[in-house]
Amino acid sequence: MKKTIPYLFATILAVFGMLTLFLSTSVIFDLFGIRAKEGNYVLFVVWSNFISSILYLFAAYGFIKNKKWTVALLGISTLILIAAFIGLKFHASSGGIYETKTIGAMIFRISVTLVFAIIAYFTITKKKI
Repeated sequence: MKKTIPYLFATILAVFGMLTLFLSTSVIFDLFGIRAKEGNYVLFVVWSNFISSILYLFAAYGFIKNKKWTVALLGISTLILIAAFIGLKFHASSGGIYETKTIGAMIFRISVTLVFAIIAYFTITKKKI
């Protein structure tokens, strides 16, 4: 049972990371016609998602190996996403075009990343003290 929980978290995070990696690279490099389907995307938000996807994959490995740095990776990813969200708010308020679904997606992504960081903190860091 003790091994099941980290593997479950790692699997969920890895799937989330791979999906994010696929979608962000598809928009950045205009693969599979996804860029056109995304509409008015904001490039720095897509790049922050891309960076976070890489961090998610390393953090998934950290969950499996029970590494303390998992919390730091997820914390950094949360900060990157929050900075991108603040940038998106400035972009929107200055008249920049964007999709309204981007705001909801950013709130969701920040929340998921923060929840995983908290889970990592309590399952890895607190356990090793």
